[in-house]
Order: sequence, then C-alpha cells, then structure tokens
Amino acid sequence: MGALTHESLVEYLIEEAYEVVDSIEAGASGSDTADELRGELGDVLLQVVLHARLAEEQGQFTFDDVARTITEKMVRRNPHVFKPDGSLQDSFPATVEEIVEKWDAVKKAEKPGRSDPFEGIPPHLPALALAQKSLDRAERAGGPERSSRPVAAVEVPDSEAALGDLLFAVVAGSREKGFDAERALRGAVRRYQGRDGEATKREEPDAVP
Repeated sequence: MGALTHESLVEYLIEEAYEVVDSIEAGASGSDTADELRGELGDVLLQVVLHARLAEEQGQFTFDDVARTITEKMVRRNPHVFKPDGSLQDSFPATVEEIVEKWDAVKKAEKPGRSDPFEGIPPHLPALALAQKSLDRAERAGGPERSSRPVAAVEVPDSEAALGDLLFAVVAGSREKGFDAERALRGAVRRYQGRDGEATKREEPDAVP
C-alpha cells in the first residue's frame, strides 16, 4: 500500500472519529442526519480496514482476526449478556450497577496484576475527557480522592448549556492571562493521579513566533 503506515494514518483516524462526533452532535434528526452519520461511520470503518490491511501485508493479522478478537472480547467481558459459546443468556442483570460490577470483575480477572485504576486510560485523550475518565475510574475503584490533592468543590450550573458557558469563560480567562487551559487541566489530572513527574515535552509551551 505504498508509503502508508500505521503512524501516517493516525491523524486520519482521529479526524474521522471527530467527524462522527460532529455528526452525532449536530442535533437534528431525520434522514439527512442519518445518511451523514452512516457515511461518517463508514469512513471510520475504512480506517480500521486500512490498518488491518497494512498488518496483513506485514504478516501480523487480518481484518477477520480483528473481528474475531472483538467478538471474543465482547463475549468474555459481558457474561451478563452472553454464554461462553456466544449465545444469549436466559436472563440479564436488573441494574446498571450489576452490569458494571460484572464488567469490572472480568477485567480484573484478565489483568490480576493491575493495581493502578488509571492504567489503560489513553494519555492523549482531550483534557476534559481525561479528567472525567480518571474520576470515573477512581470512583469505581472505591477511592474518589486518589491523591493528596483533593478535587476542589465548585458550584456547578444546573444545565449542560450553562456548564458549557462556564467552561468557555474559564478558557477565555485563561487565554487573557496567557495560560493554556488544555495543558493546565492535563497537569491537574496528572497530579490527581499521583503522576506529577510524568509531564512530557509535548506539553511544554509552544514557541511564539
């Protein structure tokens, strides 16, 4: 496939994923929106096909292997839905809490040596998503106050729209002071996770021309 590599395709995978998000968050319902979402999902699937094809050319795995692996993973991690042979269970848990508990139990059994609840969270997630994922993991691990730097209590608006306005105002105020809000929040998440010393060069201030 010429000069294509997994590395060279990363930016397109990220771009296509965000275009799916844009399509979903467009807000309108109807055939036009459904058609757009179908197309954007196809673009993401194309990226999966390309990566699988590259791996196949390198003798690593095929698209069928990818599909089989995710099928096995879904069956293994969802014993509340599937029997070991992949058929549906006769009954299902009554609550979301029970489902999450079973899911976590399976993941712990897969990786019994994992003691850090934050292990496996993609470090390149956008800072807000990284913060929320970290808080979710800490709560599910039974320790919302992970580090010696507890999360400060603030008054949160009663609607997502108002919350969005507040976050936007924080970013605007940060910009006025010359701060990078994304980098600042990423640093706060690292401190919460107890990983203060793991800052990377990618997060150093960009040179101003």
